[in-house]
Parts: sequence; structure tokens; C-alpha cells
Amino acid sequence: MQTQSSTQNTGGKRQQYISVELRQWIVQQAQAGVAPETVLEAMKSSGWDEDVAIQALEETLRSHLSQQQAVAQQQQVAAPQGHEPQPVPVPDARVRDQPSKLRVLDREVTVLSVMKLPRVIVLGGFLSDAECDQIVALAKPRMARSETVDNVTGGSEVNVARTSRGMFFERGETGVIDRVEKRIAALLDWPVQNGEGLQVLHYQPGAEYKPHYDYFDPVHPGSAPILKRGGQRVGTVLMYLNTPKKGGGTTFPDVGFEVAPIKGNAVFFSYDRAHVNTKSLHGGAPVIEGEKWVATKWLREREFV
Repeated sequence: MQTQSSTQNTGGKRQQYISVELRQWIVQQAQAGVAPETVLEAMKSSGWDEDVAIQALEETLRSHLSQQQAVAQQQQVAAPQGHEPQPVPVPDARVRDQPSKLRVLDREVTVLSVMKLPRVIVLGGFLSDAECDQIVALAKPRMARSETVDNVTGGSEVNVARTSRGMFFERGETGVIDRVEKRIAALLDWPVQNGEGLQVLHYQPGAEYKPHYDYFDPVHPGSAPILKRGGQRVGTVLMYLNTPKKGGGTTFPDVGFEVAPIKGNAVFFSYDRAHVNTKSLHGGAPVIEGEKWVATKWLREREFV
């Protein structure tokens, strides 16, 4: 199918229109496994303005992904669940006696919210403003388009569902990273070595991360090599490094819960098996105004190597 642009002259100004045929062609390329960057270059070679081509790609792929997710959810409801894995031990904070404050090594943090299913704990003041600013400053020179796990190979790939930029620190790479990792370990009584390297993400207006699970689904062939490095993911700590003006909350669609992205606060949630019954489906809502910086720590069953 041709990607030739549809144009019209209006007062001497060339305008381009995104046709139904073009959207169909973009979807066909995505289904064939063609990278978005390759599709963009093909459109530009056919006469499309870059800005219009990018808009067509983003709108079409976002709509296509949403339709796929809707179909998958309908199929999930209609079909019986497969074998449910046995639950495993998971990290957890000491909140059974409903404390309002927790002393975690060098900081006192506030317990803002606690939920049992999914297991979610929202903490106030987990990081200082200075720590937030320092982590952002260290991450900025190393930011790149965020990737997700390729379920087939176990490698990484750019995914239209994740429109942020990000980077990873090595475990204990700097003084502030080491301090935060030890604080997380103390809070959740989970060894530092059982954690992946800290990831920092940057979301600009309109950027989001659609609802997803953090665990690795064993049915996917790409999960096997990942699970060899430390077992399954069993917990996530998400720390907010700034406060967006509008939007950017962390959503839990299964229970209608949303955590506001407040600088220095953190949200912890765990999942004791790779199954939807953990209700750990979550996402990063679109940033409406301003920007959002977050740091994520994923915790594994065993030492992560």
C-alpha cells in the first residue's frame, strides 16, 4: 500500500490529512513487526511532513494498542484462568499495628495509606527534597527512550504503551543511590542484593505508562532467561522525585485507586504470584501539565545478578 500523503492547498499553505487508509497501513506495519522509526522514515520519504507523520503514528498506534487491550481483557473475563502459581514470600513494611510514623534508618516517614488487596502502602517523606534533586541531576545526562521487556526474547524493546524516557543506575552506584537502597531494604526487611538497579523515568506532558503488571509472566518464552537472574519480581517501590502541576498519578485500575505524585513520597506494592488475582495491575496516568520524575526499585525473590 502507498503511503503517499493526501494534501490540499489552502491560501498557498500545504496541508496534509491523515486518512483511514494511512491508519490501516500503519497498523499493518505494526502487526508485521516493523519498527515505528522505520515506518516514520517511509512516510517522510513519501512526502509526509515529519510532525504530521509522528502525530499519525502516535495516534494510530495508541488507538490500536487500546483496542488490543480491550479485546484481551474481554477474553480474560470470558475464559477461565489457567493454573495459578503458589504464593511466595514478599517484602512488606511493619504496619500491622497501624503506625502513623515509621523510623527507617536515617528518616522518619509518614504512613499515608494502607491497602490489603492489592497490597499497597503509600509513604510520605520517604526521600528528602535534596535527595530527589540529586537523583534527577545524576540521571539527566543518561536519559533515553524507555523500553519494556520483549516477551519473546527476554530482551528490551521500545513500546508505544510507554512514552517516557529513562535510565538505570547500578546497585549502590553513588552515595545517594546506596543510601536510598538501604532505606528500602530496612523498610521492607528485604535484602539490598535482592533488588534490581534503581530506574529513573521522566514523563513530559502527554506521556504515560498504560496499565500493566510488573511480574514476568512465565508463559512467555522471554521470561525464562530473566527469571534466572534472581527469580520473580515480588515488589515495587515507586518514588516521586518532583510534583507535576497536573496529572501523572499512579493508578490501580482493578480497585479504582490512584496515588498522587508528590515529591519525596513513595508507594510500595507487592504481588506474591504472577497472576491477575494479585490485583497489582497499575499504570502511570498521563501528565497533563508540567513534568514528572520518578525512581523505581523492583524487588526479586532472590539475589539479582
